[in-house]
Amino acid sequence: MSIAMVFPGQGSQSIGMLTALTARYAPAAQCFEQGSQALGFDLWKLVAEGPAERLNATEYTQPAMLVAGVATWRAWREQGGAAPAVVAGHSLGEFTALVCAQALPFESAVQLVRYRGQIMQRAVPEGGGAMAAILGLEDAEVESACAQAAQGEVVQAVNFNSPAQVVIAGHTAAVERAMALARERGAKRVVLLPVSVPAHSSLMAEAAQQLSLRLDQIDVHAPVYRYISAVDAAEHSVPADIRATLVRQLASPVRWGETVRSLLTFAPNLVECGPGRVLTGLNRRIDRGAQCYALEDPDSLVAAVAATSGPVTPGAVHV
Repeated sequence: MSIAMVFPGQGSQSIGMLTALTARYAPAAQCFEQGSQALGFDLWKLVAEGPAERLNATEYTQPAMLVAGVATWRAWREQGGAAPAVVAGHSLGEFTALVCAQALPFESAVQLVRYRGQIMQRAVPEGGGAMAAILGLEDAEVESACAQAAQGEVVQAVNFNSPAQVVIAGHTAAVERAMALARERGAKRVVLLPVSVPAHSSLMAEAAQQLSLRLDQIDVHAPVYRYISAVDAAEHSVPADIRATLVRQLASPVRWGETVRSLLTFAPNLVECGPGRVLTGLNRRIDRGAQCYALEDPDSLVAAVAATSGPVTPGAVHV
């Protein structure tokens, strides 16, 4: 049975995530040990004990979520979970997808995404950037509100998550103006998100240039599974193209709705590989006919393996 494996990004992290999974499956626990060695500090202690403020700081969130996604993947494969027909990730999750598709080396990717978080945080002064979720408006209405609210600053639609759910980002004052305009235009909910980095906006352009230099130092390989980027909902397989896409991604919108529809042309089953159920909720709203699974703990993993059982690709467990 064909599956598409999808990997979540920032926002799905929580203190104690994957505790039951790492206790049950040795490859998942070993993944955190390897991640800790690559980073030079005890990543599992941070994930298990906090403090939340540190885990939620983007330079720690990004490696924590990547390692969590790979740990879940390794548990999935050890338990006989099917090899995916295609992989994709939401924002940071693209890096996790590429590790699991053997396009990025695990240790290098862990260090890379921590650096990515650091340069993103440095790109905009503390308090200078913001993000907000707009629910209940069409994409074009949100983009129009952003254009009206900009007034010489930056505010853009950056995450097209599902029908009538768009995240905007940019300068704090411009985001606040766009939020007010969205309410006036009839948005059902407008929520300021608890982040200070305006991810995927043009304010990340300088950070993207720095990321490009770092990526040049990393071996990138052709993925062993089809890889669909959420930048353009298209397949990328050439290493140089993958590098360019990851650079472009930092200052470009996440087109998750289009990406999911592209994934479903290859596989009818969407398996969220990592903590939380954020993508599973979005995926069900994007296509109510899709079969969606979230690997949150041993029980949900075993159930998803049983529901999607199919041929296992030898040698694809360890990355």
